Amino acid sequence: MTESLRTTVKCQDPGDGSGDVIIDLPPKVLAALNVGPGDLLSIELANAAIVLKGIRDANTIS
Repeated sequence: MTESLRTTVKCQDPGDGSGDVIIDLPPKVLAALNVGPGDLLSIELANAAIVLKGIRDANTIS
């Protein structure tokens, strides 16, 4: 995907004390990323925006 898609989501506390957050990605975001439930995503901060990308090869995870 070369064009960006901006959306606002609500962060939810999983309630387990981990400090993690859960976000539900809207279907239009999942479709734009070509991912679905169980797929892996990378997350980066770039120019004050959170950037998500689908991970195609699990061997590239560091």
